[in-house]
Amino acid sequence: MSGSLSRRERNMADKSRRILSAAADLFDEHGYAGVTTQQIADSADVAAGTVFRYADTKAELLLAVFNARIEAAIDEGARAAGPLADALDAVAALLTPLVRLAARAPRDTAIYQRELMFGENEAGRYRLDGLRVIDDLETRIAAIIAPQAGRDAARIAARSIFAATHIFLVQPGLGLDRDADELRAQIAQIIAGAQAQAHASAANPPRRHESAHNGGTPPERGDND
Repeated sequence: MSGSLSRRERNMADKSRRILSAAADLFDEHGYAGVTTQQIADSADVAAGTVFRYADTKAELLLAVFNARIEAAIDEGARAAGPLADALDAVAALLTPLVRLAARAPRDTAIYQRELMFGENEAGRYRLDGLRVIDDLETRIAAIIAPQAGRDAARIAARSIFAATHIFLVQPGLGLDRDADELRAQIAQIIAGAQAQAHASAANPPRRHESAHNGGTPPERGDND
């Protein structure tokens, strides 16, 4: 069959799966800092050099592992948020699986966020994949807020909500306390601000001469003008 994978492609896919599975298990057991690439290679039953054919650094393996887990958590949260009419409740439901995921490995979560935002390999495959996952999360948050706030305000609010959530998720890994009620209050304030902006814009639409000033159709001139 022309669409089937070649033996070489199947072998590569199998090695990639084994390497990422081994990395995930070892990170869970020992933490990112307590694992070497040699241990990952041994657990995956591949040569140490083979690991670097699939990821340039150990940090990229962490990115790959967490990208997959975060993507699954976002999908889980989206299913929970779907039936909820209240925007705050829906956003909270969307984010809850992420909070649970971060609680399982707070230090590795902080390292993941650092590598994702400030990692040295800016064009690395797994870093770019991670940024796409975060963009998807922001898009889903914006879709929840948009019906009552409009697309532009919802997009800005979604970025602010992710920023607040990002800080919340990494706090335990940095030895800081976190407060879920405070995060919910921050999200509520951001959503309320976006909705208030939309209501203000609806209540005070641009007047005709203002539209003309901004490039719209100029007002008609009277016979005596």
